[in-house]
Amino acid sequence: MGDPAGIGPEIVLKTLTHADIFERCRPLVIGDRRILERAVGWVSADASAFSFDDVDAPDHGRYQPGSLPLLDLHNADPSECPPGEVRAAAGRAAVEYVNRACDLAISGSVDAMVTAPLNKAAMNQAGFNYAGHTELLAERTNTPNVKMLLVGPKLRVIHVSTHVSLQEAIRRVTRERVGEAIALADESCRALGIEHPRIAVAGLNPHAGEGGLFGDEEEREVVPAIDAARKRGLDVSDPQPPDTVFLRAMNGAYDVVVAMYHDQGHIPMKLLAFDSGVNVSIGLPIIRTSVDHGTAFDIAGTGKAREESLIAAIDVAVQMVRARR
Repeated sequence: MGDPAGIGPEIVLKTLTHADIFERCRPLVIGDRRILERAVGWVSADASAFSFDDVDAPDHGRYQPGSLPLLDLHNADPSECPPGEVRAAAGRAAVEYVNRACDLAISGSVDAMVTAPLNKAAMNQAGFNYAGHTELLAERTNTPNVKMLLVGPKLRVIHVSTHVSLQEAIRRVTRERVGEAIALADESCRALGIEHPRIAVAGLNPHAGEGGLFGDEEEREVVPAIDAARKRGLDVSDPQPPDTVFLRAMNGAYDVVVAMYHDQGHIPMKLLAFDSGVNVSIGLPIIRTSVDHGTAFDIAGTGKAREESLIAAIDVAVQMVRARR
């Protein structure tokens, strides 16, 4: 359900009014019924439009259009989670939803988990010192190498680094880290059903260094990682100018782009697929997808939040489940 004070409850409700969701999967919400009931009034003038189906295990739900299958953790008192405010109580509840979903996925009780946004400040106030879902799930599953993949209708991007300073991001462009990102780019495409992934690698510097004129990281760190990947049989490009590689990928030349740092990959994705982008954690032993936006505290409680990204995240999760099978 995401942070109880954010837009997660609203987009969950809106998503499950789409009857065709139940044709593609059996969606089980993990959250707090009191928070969802509060949100009903924000998204619909007709409170009777939402019927809650309380379940105590994933295989006990009815999973029918018109109902909202809910595993109620009863852990978010609405008075302690006012909409649009950073509260430790909300951060703690959000982490508990993620942990329960993760544990169900690890046990095989569910095929995948799809996350609404949590708030990093609230999570840290509650004592969970993580940069986001990815780091939390990596520790929960004891997985050392997890990367963020962004998926849009015409573009896929994976990152060498994400939530670090730009100065630290430059330091992290090493042949080992770039090699890991390339390997996970290949893995992510195969997880989505692409049998022979074509991988583009963005340069760190303008014009991918222009032969060393604008920096030597490409020749010193990126090219050796590319050469090693090619020896393993992967289809990987030379370092590509960052200002054109995303356009080429969008036009069909590549299946995925390896971006060197957070904003290099996020800016084109947000521009092209702000409402339909999906965040995927690649490298975990479970399938996890997420909306590619935050808790939007500025509009929480207004009913204005749109559900397109959550629907897209469900669709990508279903696609990955089918590819795995």
